[in-house]
Amino acid sequence: MIGEDFDRVLSRARTGDEAAFARLWRDLNPTLLRYLSLAGESADEVAAETWLTVVKGLSAFRGDETAWRAWVFTTARRRAVDAGRQRTRAARAPWRDRSGSWVTSVEPDCADLVIDSLSSAEAVRIVRRLPALQAEVVLLRVVVGLSVSEVAELVGRSPGAVRVAAHRGLQNLAKIMSEQGVTLSDSGALREVT
Repeated sequence: MIGEDFDRVLSRARTGDEAAFARLWRDLNPTLLRYLSLAGESADEVAAETWLTVVKGLSAFRGDETAWRAWVFTTARRRAVDAGRQRTRAARAPWRDRSGSWVTSVEPDCADLVIDSLSSAEAVRIVRRLPALQAEVVLLRVVVGLSVSEVAELVGRSPGAVRVAAHRGLQNLAKIMSEQGVTLSDSGALREVT
């Protein structure tokens, strides 16, 4: 998080200061990409669409750094839903290639293959094993650091449902980790069971 400088950085970003906006982006984009990795192979594209939307709405945003983070992640979730709908529509309809022939299947390009291999960070891989709501809630609560009420508003569920999903998600993560021979020590650190 940016902290005490947030209001000044945001104000400068609103006036077009590229360095200030870059600071906002550097602070949030890595976490945003981890969150969007739940959306699948289009995380980079959805993040780009998210930042375009953020830039367009930057002058209208009002709030502190916590509200900023919630706004950006709400925007990202909406862009991810849009991308999912677009993928679904595209998968149902064949399309024409440059020659005018109908194409019904597409091989992934090398960039997609590289992104897929790079996005296999162990933590995200394990979180992806959770049911979708649990994975999303755990990432938003633990990685992004949003409050229960902010996550509830973002995912369209009650705060109670978010607490339950987070609790179940963390229980499932503990079970997955213990199946892999990793447990928590008394101090809360991860340790391998030998």
